[in-house]
Amino acid sequence: MYCNACGKAIPDDARVCSYCGKGVAAAGTRSHLVRPRQGRRIAGVCLGLARHFGWNVTVLRVVWLLLFLFAGVGGLIYLILWVVMPNER
Repeated sequence: MYCNACGKAIPDDARVCSYCGKGVAAAGTRSHLVRPRQGRRIAGVCLGLARHFGWNVTVLRVVWLLLFLFAGVGGLIYLILWVVMPNER
């Protein structure tokens, strides 16, 4: 696989280019959107989203808490995702 930003050859399983530091999106590397059984705090919604999109779970949890406290929509969206997202097998 090659980096789209700098054109250097990188490993197929790389998420960032080791030369320029840009994120690379390989086709078919995303996992399914599920709530994992290990490592979750309440229901696993934040951990499942973080794994699916490749985000930092701690940052996502802080953003989710801020949405809940200041916007009021975080709790409702969390409950909806809790019901909709399946558990990991």
